[in-house]
Amino acid sequence: MRVLIAPDAFAGTLSAPEAARAIAEGWKRYATDDTVTVAPVADGGPGFVAVLHEALAGELVSVLVRGPLGDDVPVSLLLVGDTAYIESAQACGLHLAVPPDALRASTYGVGQLIAAALDRGAQRVVVGLGGSATNDGGAGLLAALGATGDRPLDAGPAGLEGIASADLSPVRRALKGVEIVIAADVDVTLLGMFGATKTFGPQKGLSEPDIIRVDGILDQWVVATCGTTPAERRPADAKGAGAAGGLGFALMLLGGTVVSGIDLVTDAVGLTALARTHDLVVTGEGTYDFSSRSGKAVYGVATVAAAAARPCIVLAGQVSVASREMRAMGVESAYSVADLVGIDDAMRAPFNSLAALAERVARTWSPRRIE
Repeated sequence: MRVLIAPDAFAGTLSAPEAARAIAEGWKRYATDDTVTVAPVADGGPGFVAVLHEALAGELVSVLVRGPLGDDVPVSLLLVGDTAYIESAQACGLHLAVPPDALRASTYGVGQLIAAALDRGAQRVVVGLGGSATNDGGAGLLAALGATGDRPLDAGPAGLEGIASADLSPVRRALKGVEIVIAADVDVTLLGMFGATKTFGPQKGLSEPDIIRVDGILDQWVVATCGTTPAERRPADAKGAGAAGGLGFALMLLGGTVVSGIDLVTDAVGLTALARTHDLVVTGEGTYDFSSRSGKAVYGVATVAAAAARPCIVLAGQVSVASREMRAMGVESAYSVADLVGIDDAMRAPFNSLAALAERVARTWSPRRIE
């Protein structure tokens, strides 16, 4: 049997390559005769640059930028020819804001990363969005590239409160002739009931009153940068504008084009061709829930598997998707590390726990060995 293993990162515990190795190791413990191929993926969030570096080679450049709460953090950008790949989570990810504080968290460091890419001659900048601790509508990013306003742009949404005007012309001059690609992990809009703040604000430390306040502040930000008419406000309503707390919106203001992060990565790693030459596709992520359908890696891999007429299964830290929802996503079955070893053991020994789950799942999906 030929098995293709293409997981995303298990947030906070395993990178995508580590997760792929754990699944492969566990699978081979039981299915010793199976041919196992690992092809880790990412959807624009954590691990985006590492996965693309593994697939595309290129040059990794280390840069020191301002983290979401002001501390300097080391990050890497990937240069492949005249294209720069940037992972926003490295500069403003949730792991850099403990405890999370989205009222103050800024995307300034992502703008610094883009500036570093421009300094190195990049003519095309691909920005992976996902896993951010921020909800500032990308104001910090724009500030790092030269934008100004009548309120500080680099102090999170709390700093933006009451903003009435903003000047983005210095940024547009700096990026003239540069193609911006927005590799988003979700397709949410910026504002409203299904926007960035309402959907992801709680995991970034925002209370219900905070969510209402921040959504109102971002509405002011839209007026300051776009205008008041529906036509002028169109970027805020576009799918992907709410990715990474509104980084998608800011990059759209600069002429950026939104693409699916997972589609970009699967193209880079050649996942479609790989799926056609294997009998089973195995993917995974830290938490497999219904939000996985909104541009996340698991859904993207399952879509590739379906197009190749191959079954797809999910191994995850935790699973909270019912069978009907799985089928709607193109997933045959899903298996939880937490159900096998418990949440505490899953967090203490993530590699070994995931490998143990893979070994058990192989007993179901791989032809039984003849002793």
